[in-house]
Amino acid sequence: MSLTIRRARPGEAGLVLSFVRELAEYEKLLHEMEATEADIDAALFGANPRLFCEIAEWDGVPAGFAVWFVNFSTFSGRSGIYLEDLFVRPALRGKGIGKALLVHLAKECVANGWSRLQWSVLDWNTPSIAFYKSLGAELMDEWTICRVGGPALTALAQGTR
Repeated sequence: MSLTIRRARPGEAGLVLSFVRELAEYEKLLHEMEATEADIDAALFGANPRLFCEIAEWDGVPAGFAVWFVNFSTFSGRSGIYLEDLFVRPALRGKGIGKALLVHLAKECVANGWSRLQWSVLDWNTPSIAFYKSLGAELMDEWTICRVGGPALTALAQGTR
């Protein structure tokens, strides 16, 4: 059995979107899916991509993915990686694929002199939380994620909020 990790290639937006859908279904958030294959294609392979995707293949078959972008910490004064999505297909879990994707991204951080690799996890996802803790991840319980979207984003942009 062999595992390879590689950057997503032009023409694979459909594959990436299928992973996103599988993740959304696992997280019980499929109703929030709005992205299209064209959206993913433009984000990953447009003129100035700011989104990146690593594909994990198990014996040549797509097994999982990691979608990420570069962020910046004013506290450290350096960039880092924000991991937007990490997913391994259920039938292939337990083979070290998720850990290999995280190791791959950690190496990307170290090679670039970046200060951190960070992500969010749903509070009910105890298997993932235990997995992340086993890798040395620190849960930032004192932080709360904030989001403005939809009509509230429009209202804020218009200054009416």
